[in-house]
Amino acid sequence: MLIGRSEGIRRKLFLALGVVVDLAILGYYKYSGLIARMVNAVAGSELVIAPRIALPIGISFFTFQAISYIADVYRRDTEPSKKLINVALYISFFPQLIAGPIVKYRDINRQIEDRHAQWSDVSAGFRRFVYGLAKKVLIANVLGACADAVYGMDIGIIDPRAAWIASLAYTFQIYYDFSGYSDMAIGLGRMFGFSITENFRYPYISRSITEFWRRWHISLGSWFREYVYIPLGGNRKGKARTYFNLFVVFFLTGLWHGAAFAFVLWGLYHGLFSIIERLGFKRALDKSRLLSTLYCFLVAHFGWVLFRAESVSGTLAMLSRMLMPWRYAALSVPTWMYMDLKTVFVGACAVLGAGFITEALPEGVKDRWRGSVPEAIYCIAIFVLCVASIASDTYNPFIYFQF
Repeated sequence: MLIGRSEGIRRKLFLALGVVVDLAILGYYKYSGLIARMVNAVAGSELVIAPRIALPIGISFFTFQAISYIADVYRRDTEPSKKLINVALYISFFPQLIAGPIVKYRDINRQIEDRHAQWSDVSAGFRRFVYGLAKKVLIANVLGACADAVYGMDIGIIDPRAAWIASLAYTFQIYYDFSGYSDMAIGLGRMFGFSITENFRYPYISRSITEFWRRWHISLGSWFREYVYIPLGGNRKGKARTYFNLFVVFFLTGLWHGAAFAFVLWGLYHGLFSIIERLGFKRALDKSRLLSTLYCFLVAHFGWVLFRAESVSGTLAMLSRMLMPWRYAALSVPTWMYMDLKTVFVGACAVLGAGFITEALPEGVKDRWRGSVPEAIYCIAIFVLCVASIASDTYNPFIYFQF
């Protein structure tokens, strides 16, 4: 409200104050330990005791929503709300509170003020929720168990085959885990009459890393583009400045995911390939759809190895087994220790369901399926399977809860 009533330098000062307060709270809870470790590493002794602070679930998501609200008020994209309940509902909206998608106040406020929940929305929302639940419970959990089994072993006994299988399992686990949660959030919101932005569009069929980030975690990419990349100048101030802006955005993207050097390196890794594509490699990729899709998937896949490993050294150890298998030919981990026929079947379903079939189907076929009796029976069947799986198994991690 102070930003809305102010002009000039006072307006900027109030914006800066709001952003600093929001980031200070996020920094205390999420990055105090990282800062303490960095200080101790530089000093060569334990000058600062790293605090052990319980991380509020979803703090990165609702902090970014709070920042986007005051930024939109500053830019006059929305009016400052005089109703505390509206802002509170926006920041704490339960369907997407703990793992996104990140929504903007200017989008959700209109729906808070003028919301119409209809039975057709309940039906469509429940359908979307069931698909998301199935992604999470029937696919992500099974692949997660496989990946966790291998990553939980001593690195000295992991052979190249186990390394490849575990890394591929995690690549599809994180997609089905996160997109499944996004589907559930979108479906729950739809049941109550809220339209929440899409967060995934089959990222593993992308033909470049630039396209990958237009399809993966769309709300986060949109947030950084709107509130960091464009304010820094975007691509309007020459090539060198564009590359610097991309470097900053991907550095912050990695840091947003966690207080660890591995996450920062993962962000910079994607930023490096984005810059390489802008330097001219994208023109070469456009010549072959098959090769460009394979290239993008492999780049993303190797990036997830860095993302999943608990340390940079662990990443290098896994990558060396994957890329130089002849050096580890003497190692052999029994396949039954981390994979069974169920995992193979679910893995095949995961690959086919990642967009390779859906994108190939004609729109007419997809239109006839949506809302049909066979789809209703299918939704009921997978919902029953999900409930049975949840009731019979305690393994149910959500990867993005930690962010």
